[in-house]
Amino acid sequence: MTDHKQLVEDFIRALFTRGDLGAVDTYLSPDFVDHDPTLPGSGSGPGAMREAAGYFRRALPDWRSDVEQLIAEGDLVVERFTARGTHSGELMGVAPTGRELILQGINIFRVSDGRIIERWGRLDQLGFFRQLGLVPAAPAEAAAGQSTRQ
Repeated sequence: MTDHKQLVEDFIRALFTRGDLGAVDTYLSPDFVDHDPTLPGSGSGPGAMREAAGYFRRALPDWRSDVEQLIAEGDLVVERFTARGTHSGELMGVAPTGRELILQGINIFRVSDGRIIERWGRLDQLGFFRQLGLVPAAPAEAAAGQSTRQ
């Protein structure tokens, strides 16, 4: 099990912190299936994972993912993470803001024969979209922001 955890952690560091797109070929099985693709309409195989990582890296060149927790049981590894980067390129149609964007989430990876073969994930997309200004802040958040500006 610790081998599975190490494999997942190495994959995350390589792809999402160092931006090594070759990590897809190293750590993912050619038959890899992403059950919750990050980019709509991008597909669910290894190429889609490479595409999503490249897309985020172009918009947030210093993007990094900090593993908060890894839990392994059998062939599954659960990761809780916080990713962040400086919004320096267009992202989801939003021009660069220069602000740090933060994305939190949970992934479940399934490992077989030393490769990652499946991923399920839940990301705080609403919080991320709010940071980009694509979704207005909730009334309580907006009121709190106004009270701190007075």
